[in-house]
Amino acid sequence: MSAAAAPEAALAAGRFVKLICGAGNQDLAAIEDLCAVYSLAGVHCIDVAADAAVATAARRGMAWAVERGASQPWLMLSLSDGADPHFRKARFDPTRCPSDCPRPCQRVCPALAIGPSGGVLAERCYGCGRCLPACPLGLIDEQQVLLSPEVVPQLLAAVQPDAVELHTQAGRQEAFAQRLQQVQASGVPPQRLAVSCGLERGASAKDSGSVPAAETPLSARELASELWQRFALVRQCGLKPLWQLDGRPMSGDVGAGTARSAVKLLEALRPWAPPGPLQLAGGTNASTAALLGPNSGAAGVAFGGMARSLLQPLLLEAEARGGALRNCPELLEQALTLAQALLAPWQSC
Repeated sequence: MSAAAAPEAALAAGRFVKLICGAGNQDLAAIEDLCAVYSLAGVHCIDVAADAAVATAARRGMAWAVERGASQPWLMLSLSDGADPHFRKARFDPTRCPSDCPRPCQRVCPALAIGPSGGVLAERCYGCGRCLPACPLGLIDEQQVLLSPEVVPQLLAAVQPDAVELHTQAGRQEAFAQRLQQVQASGVPPQRLAVSCGLERGASAKDSGSVPAAETPLSARELASELWQRFALVRQCGLKPLWQLDGRPMSGDVGAGTARSAVKLLEALRPWAPPGPLQLAGGTNASTAALLGPNSGAAGVAFGGMARSLLQPLLLEAEARGGALRNCPELLEQALTLAQALLAPWQSC
């Protein structure tokens, strides 16, 4: 089976598994190891930041795994049509921190992106936002990192990804259409155009009042209506959609309970969804598969924070030894066992 056909077959069989390296993650050494281990474990797609250096690191990791018998996963680049938590970086001036601060921001950061005495390591930060409320003095803010319209076609043409993902929110149909035009202008024919969306509201006229968008989530029918609008645009471009249902963004490593968010969203949306495979994301972890019924309609799953946190101690140990995880046989064996256990329920369904 060809490299392009294997992920499509997995989608049709309901066993598609994607690794999310993080739309803002630019830790090249960790990304290369993550891609190597999870490719060897059998993921069908790897989603990375829209960054040429990141894509190169991901491809090196994939190639290492393919040389050892793995199937070639799709390389997917993530874009957004507007402000989005996945495309932000935390930032603060460490000189403003009190000398006796217990640094709760450092303790809650899952990416280890806050140093013991310095500020944010931008390449590691992937925008989870857990540090923002943790700072007792409110010194941490966020910065959106979005590509300009001119850069997108050039980057896609240079990287030649197998698939593209567009993160969107309600009320941003025009912005979505513009990003889609930029994808088309690149001349790259993606195997799938993934659309990532949850129940959050984006900026629109009806959200311009005093009620924060986060306090007025969409209903499943409202989300379906938004996705039908996106479906019309995607099909006009001759592309095949993949609907990524973002149940609880960037929370899969928080605890088993977050798995219910993605499953509940799937159950609520499925009767109203436009044509195309429905893939779980946002809060997904090792508990997700067990929550699904035999006819759930899920085409697959994406693992982000959970997949990365599983291997983080081993990545740190390899770093302490001065080498890559994939080049430390005993650490690699442990990492592969953990990765395979996470993927196993989906590979056997």
